[in-house]
Amino acid sequence: MTDLTDKELEIRRIDPRLYNDDLAPIKKRDRNWGWFEIFNVWSNDIQSLFGYTLAASLFISYGLNGWAVMAAIILAGVVVMGLVNLTGKPSVKYGVPFPVMIRASMGVHGANLPAMLRAVIGIFWYGVQTYFASTAMKLLLTSLFGDPGGQFLGMSALGWLSFVIVWAFQMAMFWAGIERIKHFLNWAGPLVYVVMVALMIVVWVKAGDELLPAVGSIFEGQSDYHGSAIGAFLAITGTMIAYFAAVVINFGDFTRFVKSEREMKLGNLVGLPLNVAFFSFIALIITAGTLVLFGETLTNPSDIIERVDSLPLTIVAALTFFAATVGINLVANFIPPAYDLANLFPSKVSFRLGGLITAIIAFFVGALWVSLISDIGVAGFVNALGAVVAPFYGIIVVDYYVVKRQRLDLQDMFSSAPDGAYHYVKGWNKRAIAAFALAALFSIASVWVPALEALGGYAWLLGAGLGGLLYFLLMRGQRLPAAQPA
Repeated sequence: MTDLTDKELEIRRIDPRLYNDDLAPIKKRDRNWGWFEIFNVWSNDIQSLFGYTLAASLFISYGLNGWAVMAAIILAGVVVMGLVNLTGKPSVKYGVPFPVMIRASMGVHGANLPAMLRAVIGIFWYGVQTYFASTAMKLLLTSLFGDPGGQFLGMSALGWLSFVIVWAFQMAMFWAGIERIKHFLNWAGPLVYVVMVALMIVVWVKAGDELLPAVGSIFEGQSDYHGSAIGAFLAITGTMIAYFAAVVINFGDFTRFVKSEREMKLGNLVGLPLNVAFFSFIALIITAGTLVLFGETLTNPSDIIERVDSLPLTIVAALTFFAATVGINLVANFIPPAYDLANLFPSKVSFRLGGLITAIIAFFVGALWVSLISDIGVAGFVNALGAVVAPFYGIIVVDYYVVKRQRLDLQDMFSSAPDGAYHYVKGWNKRAIAAFALAALFSIASVWVPALEALGGYAWLLGAGLGGLLYFLLMRGQRLPAAQPA
């Protein structure tokens, strides 16, 4: 891959329908992310309250040997590393975010479709994760001041205060800019590990020396799963891959800040397989330890800390769980829709304004989560949308590596001229739309059709693969405009 010079990264003709300063390519001289920043993107993703709860629940859901579950989770980390190396590479080269990169395959206006779908998903889960982060803040405030009680829309007065504090803190972090978010992630990720290791040691010491030899069999009988061991192993791997899916598609939103492809790959290596291995070992020991200590499996770290009953640990843990959950919320659910909304109306919506719109809508999603939204099945609708965007991953990868052979015309990615390389038909690539629509039908069916329920966590991978295959077949023989050299 030949690096482009800063002069080549300048857009010569500004089209206000496709360009603003936030979507423009980032010059090489302005990129200052290294492997550690990429590592911390993944650290905060994995180490959030929901990330730990998911990992812990996988140990008890399939009745497998604890070490086998850990191996399946690590395998998912290896697969995701391969996936994001593919989607991250073009943004390292061209310095543009996901909604601009996908213009090459969907068309300069067709790219608004995936951007809009990704924005809806991000805004919804941003609101939900804001609520979950507020539970960590509430744990902290309760440990210090007690809870006066009272309920409104399913939350106590202290719960509402915690929710507003978290919402305002996240908004302030975003408003301070991407550099401030980078610094926040850089200390939040490692600090959570310190707390998790401390909690693991406390549980391990209290459970005794017999804990480690028992982890191979301690989860037997804890599950109603009746399938094969191989099926369980693959289902765990697929579920963990699906957990990372949102960041996998728009990973270019972060790699555009990275100094080199080597730094990106090193950050992905340390942040995914190695990080996941260490984290899953911690989750394994703590989950098994709670079974030994309390006679039941506790998957929520907040519940475990309350049982351990140590005020200093409670205070520190509540702060770090809050920090990690805010970290993943900014990474996976805030920055992407801010870019996506800016891409819809570049001349009217900046990255900051897109973030403000995201935060305002998400406030009501999170505020109504307990009392309304969690009870009416909206999450199922959003999960279906999440599965629907899977084909875009296959389309992006096949287009860049197979159809375009890693050569794009950066100028035409910001041009709506009829003779532009990515204008296709009125700005839409109809073949890409057809590939997406056919693959999306399968993705929707995998979520809503009971007969396909057995696919479980494989749905995202299958949807992505099908989208890529259909796009390749439909684009065969399509005459492509000449692109600038690699």
